[in-house]
Amino acid sequence: MGKNNKTLRQKLNTEETAGIICTLPFTFGFLAFTIVPMLMSLYYAFTDYDIKNPPVWAGLKNFIKMFTDDPRFVKSLQVTFYFALTSVPLRLIFALLVALLLLRTTKATSFYRAAYYLPSIIGGSVAVSILWKRMFAKEGVVNAILGMFGIHTTFAWLGNKHTAIWVLVVLAVWQFGSSMIIFAAGLKEIPGSYYEAAEIDGANKWQRFLSITLPCLSPIILYNLVMQTITAFMAFTQAFVITQGGPNDATNFYALYVYNHAFKWSNMGYASAMSWLMLVLISVITLILFKSSKFWVFSEADQ
Repeated sequence: MGKNNKTLRQKLNTEETAGIICTLPFTFGFLAFTIVPMLMSLYYAFTDYDIKNPPVWAGLKNFIKMFTDDPRFVKSLQVTFYFALTSVPLRLIFALLVALLLLRTTKATSFYRAAYYLPSIIGGSVAVSILWKRMFAKEGVVNAILGMFGIHTTFAWLGNKHTAIWVLVVLAVWQFGSSMIIFAAGLKEIPGSYYEAAEIDGANKWQRFLSITLPCLSPIILYNLVMQTITAFMAFTQAFVITQGGPNDATNFYALYVYNHAFKWSNMGYASAMSWLMLVLISVITLILFKSSKFWVFSEADQ
C-alpha cells in the first residue's frame, strides 16, 4: 500500500501535473463562460425565445426573417460595413504616421507614446462616449471652436444622419494608440542597412518609404488590419451611449441592434441568430484578408 502511494506521488509530482493544475481555473472559466454560452446561443438561434418563457424550436425561422422581413437588419449591416470601411483605414494611416514621427528617439518620446496610447485605453469607456456626445452637441466644444474662427453655428452633429456616423468614425480614429505602438515596434526592426543602400542608389524619402518601409511592415499591417476590422464590426459602446442608433438608424450598429433585440425587446432567439451570422461574416472577412495577403505581404521567406 505504501509503495503504491509513493508511486502515485511520483506520478503527480511532475511538471505536466503542475501545469494542468495551474491551468484548471482558466480551463474551467473558458468552458463555463465561453464555450457553454456559445453552444447555448447556437441552440437559441433556432428557437423562439423571449427570456420570460422557455425556448421553442423554430428551425430556420430567425435566419429567414433576417433577410426577408427585417429591413432594419439590412440597414444595420450597411451602417456597420460603412463604419468599418471608413474608420479602419483612417485609424491605421494615422497610427503609421504618428509611429513614423515618433521614430526618432528624444527625451519626450516616451511621454508622447504614452499620451497617444492613452485614448486606446479609455476610448471605449462610457465616460469618454459621454464626453464625446457633449463635444458635438449644439452648444458643444466643436461648435464653440468653429465660432472662434468666425463660423457661428448650432449645427446638431449628432442629429443629422449624414454627420452622426462621422462623429463615431472620428472617435474610432482617435483610438489609434494600440496600432501605433505595434507599428513603432515594427519600424525599429527594419535594418538600417536597407535605407543606407537605397540612399546610395539615389532613392528619395518617398521611394524609400514605398520600397522598404511598407513591404517590411506588411506583416504588421496585416495583423493590425485584421484586429481593427474585427474591433470595428463589434463596435457597440459609442453608438449605445452617444446616439442610441439614431438618427433614423444612421448609427444603428449591428452589435447595438443585437443588444436591443436581446435585452430591450426580449427577443433572445433572434439576437442569437444575428450573433452567429456576424461570427460567420467576420470569419469570412478574416479569411479573405489572410488569403489576399499572399499578394501584398512581404516576408523574408519570399526573398
